[in-house]
Amino acid sequence: MRISNNIMYSDFIRNLGTNSSKVQKTMNQLSSFKEISKSSDDPLQASKIMGLNVALDQNKMYSKTISDAESWTQVQDSVLDDASTTMSRIRTLVQSSSTATSGTDEVKANKDEIQQSISELVDTLNTNFDGRYIFGGNKTNTPPFEVKKNSAGDITGIDYKGTDQNLSREISEGVSVDLLSNGKNLLSVHNSSTGTNDDLGTYFNDLIGALNSDDKTQLSGELLSRFDSFSDNLTAVRSQVGALENRLSAAESRNETDNLNLKQDLSNRQDVDVASKYMEYQNQMTAYRATIAMGTKIMQTTVLDYLK
Repeated sequence: MRISNNIMYSDFIRNLGTNSSKVQKTMNQLSSFKEISKSSDDPLQASKIMGLNVALDQNKMYSKTISDAESWTQVQDSVLDDASTTMSRIRTLVQSSSTATSGTDEVKANKDEIQQSISELVDTLNTNFDGRYIFGGNKTNTPPFEVKKNSAGDITGIDYKGTDQNLSREISEGVSVDLLSNGKNLLSVHNSSTGTNDDLGTYFNDLIGALNSDDKTQLSGELLSRFDSFSDNLTAVRSQVGALENRLSAAESRNETDNLNLKQDLSNRQDVDVASKYMEYQNQMTAYRATIAMGTKIMQTTVLDYLK
């Protein structure tokens, strides 16, 4: 069968184009270090790579949320530690005022210090983190606690201006935690003897009244017992905050592991094996040069070659 020059030229041009495309693609992969530069290279693989990139972005978002929530709980733990120290000092002063040996001047001095300590306690609980008040429920832009005083300047209670809801945070797909931001839990305890809830603001009002009247029976009995309930409640809330902090720390560790696994999977699908790809490039260049060399011989054929 006779092969015309036109067929040889067409085959040459087609083979040259094919080899040139392969070389160009491999050069692009080596320069970008990516197996796929556009979805048409491998639609299925490109889809999986896009899915992994979305998962990595979500994982990064969860990482920021976990870090913020963990910092939030650490600040809460520090605040509750300071609050416990203040409460301990108030108890010492109440106990001192309840003894028979404490005179009027000593009780008055204790009352003044207790009122300062109550104001300090409120200032401590009004701590904000990154511009957000940590015990205001989901109302984080205004101080949640306020000291109430009468015309004589005596403390009559504590107002809570926050909400009774905790802040929810999503730390992974379908998993959420509640930050213990409901400050109302710090003020209210259940009184088992009466079956009702006791309020810290009401307690302080009763305490200042007993100090004004130097009622040592109240100070040494009911008021001291009620105070211990509030201290125990503060400790219980701090324990819950600590448990949440441990959970967030474990979530952070899992998030880091997931991030490494996703990056490894993405690298396996997307990144170029440079050594292997360079060998492939060398082989393709050899084929490309051979095609050009053969084409040169074909193109140089003239009518004189057939007359020899």
